[in-house]
Amino acid sequence: VSTPAICDNAATACSGTDCLVPPSNFNAILSVVMSTVLTIMLAMVMFSMGCTVEAAKLWGHIKKPWGIIIGFLCQFGIMPFTAFALSLAFGVQAVQAVVIIIMGCCPGGSNSNIICYWLEGDMDLSISMTTCSSLLALGMMPLCLLIYTSVWTSSDTIKIPYDSIGITLAALIIPIAVGMYVKRRWPEMAKKILKVGSIVGLVLIIVIAVVGGVLYQSSWTIAPSLWIIGTIYPFIGLSLGFFLARFVGQPWYRCRTIALETGFQNAQLCSTIVQLSFSPEELEIMFAFPLIYSIFQLVSALNCARGMHCNACRSPTYFAEAKVRTDAVLYERNFISTDSMGSKEGLHMPPALKKSPKQGHWT
Repeated sequence: VSTPAICDNAATACSGTDCLVPPSNFNAILSVVMSTVLTIMLAMVMFSMGCTVEAAKLWGHIKKPWGIIIGFLCQFGIMPFTAFALSLAFGVQAVQAVVIIIMGCCPGGSNSNIICYWLEGDMDLSISMTTCSSLLALGMMPLCLLIYTSVWTSSDTIKIPYDSIGITLAALIIPIAVGMYVKRRWPEMAKKILKVGSIVGLVLIIVIAVVGGVLYQSSWTIAPSLWIIGTIYPFIGLSLGFFLARFVGQPWYRCRTIALETGFQNAQLCSTIVQLSFSPEELEIMFAFPLIYSIFQLVSALNCARGMHCNACRSPTYFAEAKVRTDAVLYERNFISTDSMGSKEGLHMPPALKKSPKQGHWT
């Protein structure tokens, strides 16, 4: 699929018979500043994400990798293919299709860990999946882009800067690794860094929205199809991730976790890659989509939380079960940090947990 000949490459919306080419407000100095700020803040976010990872728990999930394998299939199988299918179905321009697929190939975002906590999911699995997908993205993201963008790049309408994307992804491994070391060496400091990182992640989205809105004003003048894709794509990802996890027999709380890790993409990473890798003319067309997606992935998560709350209201045992599971996580986190198998001073195992050990985990 290629852009019709009558369309200008800078058009942000094209009906097939006429195109909209809004005036450019690009500022080279502001673009350099934004690229620098995005890079630094994204490194801080990934560093704080590394501070959530306990090597022992990550290794435990790697040794029993069903959750991570399902997440991998969702993250680098379902999401890129869905982006490809939506781009074809709505007939978007080549440049717009590329940014949609880049978003689909991005690893899970750290915000999914926060939402997972709200929805009583498996926090350890969520953190492990986010970490593994971020590390595996170094190889899988370029591969998925090569496979799914060939329909548009074969016509020379747009070139994918694999070198720039690869350098950006490789650079992210460093702050994650440093964060994991800090978590192991100075766990109390890691908790403080995590709080700062959560704030930085929110600030980063606001910075992208505000500065991007000034720098690429015309990027918001886009075809309705791009808004529709940005709206339904997160819901599709959440739904497919949940049903796949349920199909293979995962418990409900893990299904919620895998669904969140599937639908929640690292929009900050997508915006940074786009900003660092493409020309100003292409950015005018691409920049709005990651922001649209980040808005509606949060909306979809809030809808999930609302639906879960409604189900909880109809189930008298739900809150008791949720408390037992939360106590289990808290107990295990304290329990594995001691050398003895007994309780720490002032720490007592919840009665419900004493009766239900299963494969080394408390349920």
